[in-house]
Amino acid sequence: MIIQQLSVFVENKSGRLFEVMQILGDANINVSALSIADTSDYGIVRLIVSNPDEALRLLKDQQFSVQKTPVIGCKVPNTPGGLKTLLTYLAEDNISIEYMYAFSIGDDASIILRTENCEKTIDALSRHEMELVKASDIYQI
Repeated sequence: MIIQQLSVFVENKSGRLFEVMQILGDANINVSALSIADTSDYGIVRLIVSNPDEALRLLKDQQFSVQKTPVIGCKVPNTPGGLKTLLTYLAEDNISIEYMYAFSIGDDASIILRTENCEKTIDALSRHEMELVKASDIYQI
């Protein structure tokens, strides 16, 4: 249930995101999810890709600062209160969220979570019968 996400640190200048995407695209590595957080000097590009180990190697070979981070994927109903339900379960178990990103299509919203303890989070969500996303499923999106 743990998904390997890449975090790539890039300078805030034109073309850096393109370089990351070019490296991955040229290697036939698909990007299933992407989030960008930035400051005035740099950005963190968080990626879930079809082959995280190869992507990590390729980006490091091109002098990018990159690391793998375990995250969790889950689905909630794409209805008012769907995310609140997930957050309630985590709060009940005192699980802090470091960050998250999400999108919705149709009846479901897909959530990517980084928490302080992935195993504890998986246990809490499983107990409440939340739909967890398998790494093999998201790598293939």
